[in-house]
Amino acid sequence: MTAEPIAAQTPEPPPGSADGPGTRWPVPPRDGYTVDDLFTLPDLPPHTELIDGSLVFVSPPRIFHSRMIDLLVAGLRRTVPGELKVCREMTVVLDRRNGPEPDLSVVRAEAITGLEQTCFQAEDVLLAVEVVSPDSEARDRDTKPRKYAAAGIPYFWLVEMAEGNQHPVVRVYEIDPVNKTYALTGIHHDKLDLSLPYDIDVDISLDALSEL
Repeated sequence: MTAEPIAAQTPEPPPGSADGPGTRWPVPPRDGYTVDDLFTLPDLPPHTELIDGSLVFVSPPRIFHSRMIDLLVAGLRRTVPGELKVCREMTVVLDRRNGPEPDLSVVRAEAITGLEQTCFQAEDVLLAVEVVSPDSEARDRDTKPRKYAAAGIPYFWLVEMAEGNQHPVVRVYEIDPVNKTYALTGIHHDKLDLSLPYDIDVDISLDALSEL
């Protein structure tokens, strides 16, 4: 997900603006924010994440990012069993200082409690998917998958655009339950043909992406 960390201080008003009531960035608590803050602080931008007690704001997505999510959501929902649900851009509470928002999640159906629900617990998530954006690459490749694995989420996909030909590439990972780390199990360029976490058959070719 494309994002930038929130500044730790209250910025000055823009040049030429009058002093007075207006938007101010919140000043972080001494020990950082918690997931309770993530859901109760007023006026946070949509899709704000919490990483290690710091708020992370989302930047406007690129076409590749939004279309790739659409492609995967449609493909995953086509074969998803009744006991599972496919959701996009929902906060997953890993612990009190971490509430990232995967671009896509596969969760247990009983974890969905209503239309006003805002998050899932890590134990209800089977698969977390991140579509890499240039300005969130380090988080998508390193920080977030490490935290997903530590929280016990069994499967993780890293989706990106191959250099040169703008072709989608999906790297599929499965957790080592002893070490709580992910191991790469496959790299997919044109088609996702998988049996875990359920039977999946998704066209991820450039043609399929371009048709959206």
